[in-house]
Amino acid sequence: MTFKDLLAFPISFDLAMEIFRVSKNFPKKEKYSLTDQIRRSSRSVSAGIAESYRKRAYTAHFKSKLSDADMGNSETGVWLDFALACEYIQPKNTKS
Repeated sequence: MTFKDLLAFPISFDLAMEIFRVSKNFPKKEKYSLTDQIRRSSRSVSAGIAESYRKRAYTAHFKSKLSDADMGNSETGVWLDFALACEYIQPKNTKS
């Protein structure tokens, strides 16, 4: 088994790739701010999961790396909020 077999890894990877695709349509003026920030934070989630898996034998390091992944996830959420507020993305319509 590798970190790629963990349930959270492919989900985080796919979401980071979706953010990459969507952010291609962000205005050019956002290239070095919002676009860069949201791409880096979304990718850091998958990287944190991979790093935590490698440190799984060391509980404190394992928890620290998972915490880093969680922080990247929270940061990505904030950048998505900004993208939504700036009308670069639209909320998904969901049916109950």
